[in-house]
Amino acid sequence: MRAESNIRRIDPEQPDLSLIEEAADVIKKGGIVVFPTRTLYGIGADAFNSEAVHRVFQVKQRAIHNPLSVLIRSIENVPSLAAKIPAAAAKFMETFWPGRLTIVFTARSEVPYSLTAGTGKIGIRVPEHPVAVKLVTSIDCPLTGTSANLSGLPGANCIEDLPLEIINNVDLVIDSGKLKGGFGSTVVDVTTSPPTIIREGEVSKDELFALI
Repeated sequence: MRAESNIRRIDPEQPDLSLIEEAADVIKKGGIVVFPTRTLYGIGADAFNSEAVHRVFQVKQRAIHNPLSVLIRSIENVPSLAAKIPAAAAKFMETFWPGRLTIVFTARSEVPYSLTAGTGKIGIRVPEHPVAVKLVTSIDCPLTGTSANLSGLPGANCIEDLPLEIINNVDLVIDSGKLKGGFGSTVVDVTTSPPTIIREGEVSKDELFALI
């Protein structure tokens, strides 16, 4: 049976700021929240709270050696997480952010192991969905940007498709209605030269390499 008590509806175009503040407060206190992104629902936690991140792994039944990407407010926040920003990354950010593209950088030494899974790399994206934008700007930390799915299974573009194991084990679910769906963001690793496409999604390989 679904735990309806933790599901809250929100207008995707004009988000209720009181609900955004409630979700931000949950995250600041170490909780985890399901929230909408451009294509699929995600699970958000304070990316620098190791216990909260561990909960995300548990809820998703995800292997701990599989790193998590994070959402940040703007390009200006990248240097706090990335050890260096290659020229290709700068072009990608200017062209495709917000949304559509997750960029994998060499992580700064202080980035938690729970996010990098020992790879020394961190995936970063600036969100585009109005609710995600409001949420990430309401907290003073990067937000985990992993999809709200059980490991190995497809993501969900509507709350009705979320597994019970997800809904019943998070602190708050923000229901923004049916999302676009699809493949999610493209993931490109800029720690290699030339950059490596890890997953082709909203941005095509041709679009990326046309810039460089």
